[in-house]
Amino acid sequence: MRTQVAIIGGGPAGMLLSEMLHRAGVHSVVLEQRSRAYVLSRIRAGVLEQGTVDVLRANGLGERMDREGHAHDGMKIVWGSSDSFFIDVYKHLGKRFVAYGQTNIQEDLFAAADQREATVLTEAEDVQPMDVTSERPYVTFKYRDEAIRLDCDFIAGCDGFHGVSRKTIPQGVLREFEKVYPFGWLGVLSETPPLPDIVYANHPRGFALASMRNERLSRYYLQVPLDTKIEDWSDDRFWSELQVRFPRELADAVITGASIEKSIAPLRSFVAEPMSHGRLFLAGDAAHIVPPTGAKGLNLAVSDVFYLSRAMAAFYERGSTSLLDGYSAMALRRVWSSVRTSWYLTNLLHRFPAASEFDQRAQEYELTYLKSSHHAQAALAEQYAGLPFEEAV
Repeated sequence: MRTQVAIIGGGPAGMLLSEMLHRAGVHSVVLEQRSRAYVLSRIRAGVLEQGTVDVLRANGLGERMDREGHAHDGMKIVWGSSDSFFIDVYKHLGKRFVAYGQTNIQEDLFAAADQREATVLTEAEDVQPMDVTSERPYVTFKYRDEAIRLDCDFIAGCDGFHGVSRKTIPQGVLREFEKVYPFGWLGVLSETPPLPDIVYANHPRGFALASMRNERLSRYYLQVPLDTKIEDWSDDRFWSELQVRFPRELADAVITGASIEKSIAPLRSFVAEPMSHGRLFLAGDAAHIVPPTGAKGLNLAVSDVFYLSRAMAAFYERGSTSLLDGYSAMALRRVWSSVRTSWYLTNLLHRFPAASEFDQRAQEYELTYLKSSHHAQAALAEQYAGLPFEEAV
């Protein structure tokens, strides 16, 4: 087989890259290890930054999002029994977020790919990028028991944290930065009306979060120890614990119901540098992981793909390699900004098992300062909203 860009990974990053390249007249082939049904079953992020919303709209993927998504202006932070404040991103920056589930985006991307008869090979096995530092890289894989070689000009590694793409970069070239947090999140998805705002709660029993997917679908989280077993958490136990961690007026407003999905995710921060090696380019979770506290993971994947598709389009339109050469540095500036924001919010809002009395008191006064300072809230709003995409140079 032959294509211009071989894309490893059929999640949101890989499928959006394929769609954007198609609109720029660049051909791609997507290789996905899992089945389409499996990819669509994954419950992931659902809070989209303004920049992500703009990219989806610009690429013909906004109709359903605009119809079913829920726009909101920022986030509420609560702690203690009554203290709270609202980080109003719209007031400070004129930007809004949209709650729209990653599963919905994945469905929209598959539908767009089907409409243009894209080559998306699911259940592709033993995928291996080869000769990535040469001018003629290729990918080998098995598809329906047939061994196939896919020749290409470039390889995009969009295959997640556990994928093969990042492992292709030699250890002497790749640098990895990681922080593992001593807790995880227990998440529940329920067909219940959400609270009006996204709510972050700091409580002595641990962090809690109220989020949303749409007007009829809610997503809630609890901070739990890393050794937590999901079978120990019935729906009744989850709702009771969630309501304990919210102030009374918010707890009373939570509408409970049967969960339709329940999962536990450990929290980590991870960044790989560089995000390119020869003609291999990493995007999304293949290059970085952020704690979900800042709702940055999916949004970073979109900004990576925005930069990478633009760079590849410039190569095929004008023969220019400047944006490809600068892709890693440009993408990493936004990555590290979001990693820092997620790290800050994680430290601000969670209860750490080894925290001293000093640590706890300092955290409480940081919250008090944020509540009292207009400038501090504006700075956090700017970080929470995400940096604007950089212009092409």
